Amino acid sequence: MNPPQTLELPTANALPQKNANPVQAMQQDYDNYSPDDFAVWQALFTRQAAQLPGRAHPLYLKCVGDVGFTASAIPRFTEVNEVLASCTGFEVVTVPGWIPEREFFSLLAQRRFPATTWLRSRANLDYTPEPDMFHDVYGHVPMLAVPAMADFLEGLARIALPHAQNPLIIELMARIYWFTVEFGLIQTVEGLRIYGAGILSSGGESAYCLSEVPARAPFDIQQIMATAFYKDRMQTLYFVLNSFEQLYHSLPEIERVVQVVTEVYNDARLQGLVERMATRAVLQLC
Repeated sequence: MNPPQTLELPTANALPQKNANPVQAMQQDYDNYSPDDFAVWQALFTRQAAQLPGRAHPLYLKCVGDVGFTASAIPRFTEVNEVLASCTGFEVVTVPGWIPEREFFSLLAQRRFPATTWLRSRANLDYTPEPDMFHDVYGHVPMLAVPAMADFLEGLARIALPHAQNPLIIELMARIYWFTVEFGLIQTVEGLRIYGAGILSSGGESAYCLSEVPARAPFDIQQIMATAFYKDRMQTLYFVLNSFEQLYHSLPEIERVVQVVTEVYNDARLQGLVERMATRAVLQLC
C-alpha cells in the first residue's frame, strides 16, 4: 500500500472538545490491504519480536500482547481502540500522513493518536522517510496503554497547543517529543531499556542505541530543548529516564520554560534578537 499525499488541513482556533475532529474524517480500509502488506507487517513484526526482548522496556513488551498485536495480522484500529479505551482512554485515529502542528497537538490533547494506514514496501523494510503504519502503530500504540505515557502526551499537547503558531516553541516541543516519545531510553533494574517508538520500530536503531557508539545523558528538560536532532540518520545522543513518572512530572518544568521563552519572544524590543539567537542561547534566559 503506497502512502497517500499529505493533505493541508484546516486549523482550529481553540482546543476542540472530545467529540470534535480537527482532521478530515478517514477510516482504516482493512479490505484494501494487499498480500504484500500482510507480508511486510509479518516480516517487520517477526524481526522486532526477536530483537526487542532484553532491549525494550518490559511494559512495552507486555502491552504489545495486551493490544493484540500478532505477526499474522495487520491490527484493526477498531479492536485496538477497545483495549486502549479501557487502559488510558486513548484511541487511534486515521490520518493521511504528516499533519500540521495545531492538528497534531489538538488530537493528542483529546487522547487521540494520529496514525497512517499505509505500509512501506518490501524493498524498503529497513527505512522509510515518512513514518508508516508499522512505526505509528507497532512503535507507538503499545505505550499508549501505559498511564504515565498517556498522561505525558496529553499534558505536553496542552502546553504546546496555544503556541502552535510560534516556531520557536514548536521547535522546543518537537525536541522534547523526539528525545522521549520517539527516541527515549529508560533505566531499569535490569539495565538500560528502550521506550521510544522510533527505536522500537527500527531493526538497526534498536541494537545501535544500546551499543557503545552513541552518547547518552540523564533526562534534563533544558538540555533536551537545546539539542538538535536528526531525521535521516541514527541519533548520536539519547536521553535516559529514571522512570515513566519522571517523564510525567517534567510537565511543570516544560510549561515554565515555555512561558519564559514566550515572554521573551513576544517582547517587541527583543524579538529581532531572539530570532537571531540559537535555541541554546535563548534557553539560558530561563
